[in-house]
Amino acid sequence: MSAHAPERVAVAMSGGVDSSVAAALLVEAGHDVIGLTMQLHNRKDTAAPVEGSCCSIDDVSDARQVAEELGIPFFVVNYEREFQALVVDNLVEEYLQGRTPNPCARCNEFMKFRLLLKRAVGLGAQSLATGHYARIERAAGEPARLFRGEDASKDQTYFLHAIDQRALELLRFPLGGMTKDTVRLHAERFGLATSQKPESQDVCFVAGEHYSDFIGRHAPSDRVPGEGEIVDAEGNVLGSHEGHHRYTVGQRRGIGIAASRPLHVLATEPSLNRVVVGPRGALVARGLEAERVHWISGQPPGKDRVLSVCVRYHGKAVGAQVVMGEGGHAEVRFLEPVDAVTPGQVVVFYDGDEVLGGGTIARAVKSAPPMAREVA
Repeated sequence: MSAHAPERVAVAMSGGVDSSVAAALLVEAGHDVIGLTMQLHNRKDTAAPVEGSCCSIDDVSDARQVAEELGIPFFVVNYEREFQALVVDNLVEEYLQGRTPNPCARCNEFMKFRLLLKRAVGLGAQSLATGHYARIERAAGEPARLFRGEDASKDQTYFLHAIDQRALELLRFPLGGMTKDTVRLHAERFGLATSQKPESQDVCFVAGEHYSDFIGRHAPSDRVPGEGEIVDAEGNVLGSHEGHHRYTVGQRRGIGIAASRPLHVLATEPSLNRVVVGPRGALVARGLEAERVHWISGQPPGKDRVLSVCVRYHGKAVGAQVVMGEGGHAEVRFLEPVDAVTPGQVVVFYDGDEVLGGGTIARAVKSAPPMAREVA
């Protein structure tokens, strides 16, 4: 960050050690720093606040304390209404539709890199910094490019695929070239109140309860799925369940059916309130269909180019060909089979360590036409 001339930088401060260190490094580098914390939801509506969840009242307090330690202005911006509509309601609706959404990716897309970035610019900031483990590379006269973080175990680019080019030009990721251990050492060096704070693990607004219970509390009562059938791929009834929203593709535990071999959830059928189960081998997909496909540069790569594709956070990257269709839809053809491709989750496209874009998985494709085997 020190390579940049001094500028006014807003820092998205979550109250965790990563964003705290990001702010401290920017202050140390001589920038005019302001701290911004988003209030996204009312914790009173969380069934059982637990240690290790993010966006709590304590997190806001921790962010404020760090800002005071650093001597920077600090603002809390209330986006509860927007968060409810864009993230929480979306999660509920997706589960009711038999999909498994990724609320963290959606929160990054809409809350941080649209709404908060706009607020930062409105406060006179020339850029917005966050504690994400990702790298932005810039060359004179060239568009900014997004790359995986140096620490592969902490890389967060899977959640950042929806950043557009304009936003990328205004973003700063001071921790992108560091490991988590290095960040902790910086926190101790600065004497930050958050230096020993554990990482958040749970989705903030679902912390302390199962997703299905959260859906049951927030969905309209006449839409909460009740008892239904568990069937095999041929439609034979094997048992019953208490709502298809309690299951996700690939799930093995908690199905509640005795069988000679392990059963996995192959699909859910919301219109019939059915859950389809079968052997693990039936989860293998040769491709997928994606929607809301977005390319950071604004343009897709050549249609014959083979990219690296991830269908889950920290999942194995596989070679694939992406064929764009109409209206932001795309067909993704894998170079090798992939297990448990889950509708509603995010698919991200890479060229080596560079993030090119991504989209939302609409459905898995069990068979696909042959494709070129050269990886770009």
